[in-house]
Amino acid sequence: MEISIFFAKFLGGFYVIFGLLFLGAKFLGKVIEMTKDKAFVISTGYISLLLGLATVILHNIWVLDWRVVITILGWSTLIKGILKIGFPEFINKQAQRFKSQQTLEAMMLLFLGVWLLWLSF
Repeated sequence: MEISIFFAKFLGGFYVIFGLLFLGAKFLGKVIEMTKDKAFVISTGYISLLLGLATVILHNIWVLDWRVVITILGWSTLIKGILKIGFPEFINKQAQRFKSQQTLEAMMLLFLGVWLLWLSF
């Protein structure tokens, strides 16, 4: 349970910060524009791959409670890292599709972060 609390605090804080950045500074639109640069996508892919792999190795817990959310987030981060490294053009196309929904995505990210922080304290 200790590792679950750690990941809930870590991911919760991360998602709250980025959710607020996406809402307040329209940072998501800037990130979406950066996906046109293959080198940027691939380099962030390595970061996603490492974070996802660490989460999957340390927290591969498939139970029917809130901890499974952390496991699913770890696996999705790992898969996202693989896609960014192997298929940067696909990532750019996906990012352009979500451009019109950036406020909704930021709200969902903020909600997820607050929920994880609430669970961890």
